[in-house]
Amino acid sequence: MLDVEALAKTYDGHGRRVEALADITLHVGAGEFVCVVGPSGCGKTTLLRCLGGLLAPTSGAVRVGGAAVTGPPDGLAIVFQEYGRSLMPWLRVADNVELPLKAKRLPKAERRRLVAEALAAVGLADAGRAYPWQLSGGMQQRVAIARAIAFQPRVLLMDEPFAAVDAQTRADLEDLVRSVWRATGVTLLFVTHDIDESVYLGQRVVILSASPTRVLEDLPVGLPAERDQLTTRADPRFVELRTHIYGRIRSIAQGKSIAQGKQDRAQQVL
Repeated sequence: MLDVEALAKTYDGHGRRVEALADITLHVGAGEFVCVVGPSGCGKTTLLRCLGGLLAPTSGAVRVGGAAVTGPPDGLAIVFQEYGRSLMPWLRVADNVELPLKAKRLPKAERRRLVAEALAAVGLADAGRAYPWQLSGGMQQRVAIARAIAFQPRVLLMDEPFAAVDAQTRADLEDLVRSVWRATGVTLLFVTHDIDESVYLGQRVVILSASPTRVLEDLPVGLPAERDQLTTRADPRFVELRTHIYGRIRSIAQGKSIAQGKQDRAQQVL
């Protein structure tokens, strides 16, 4: 469903050339749930924006359902970290969820049905008349997820969507996303900086290197399909994967720090 081949992205400007993504090859099958983790500043958001057609890659290719991505593709939705900025504060919750359905020119009755089903799926069936600013941060993120669900995408990209909420809300939203994924069968790529979250949510965890970014490892999770916040996180397989991924990312960060120190010393000599 989602194919990434030798994807690279380089930024040029102000006399600098920054190679953000070097060579990313990644394949996500229909209905899979794949999490992407990596060290801070490794280009996770750049990768997601290239996959969603919001940013043109320097080289390589992205395909959704076999079709080349040259702009935002049909059948793909994105949930961003900045949920407050993605919602229109002057529109009621139901109207926010309905926005992309209007763009699809769906009949009014069908739009209302999809909005009601999506809000019910995220536990906000009674919040349609409220404004986003009247809701908590976690509830606003549920609205953003409901909008993506109502769109009925084949592929859903999520960019660190729970980074700005408290721990309990984060756990609730993690379980919500897994329940939505299992109910809809959507292909889901979830970018996160939280190692525990990646293991808890995904069927696979893809580890990225430091910038310029490459895929270091693609790990099958192998945990039961039925998961909960207590027993799953105590599972020996969960602990094994978390430790392994943390070790890889820590070694990347330490290597980057050593390399930066050598570069700084060389500049001082010059």
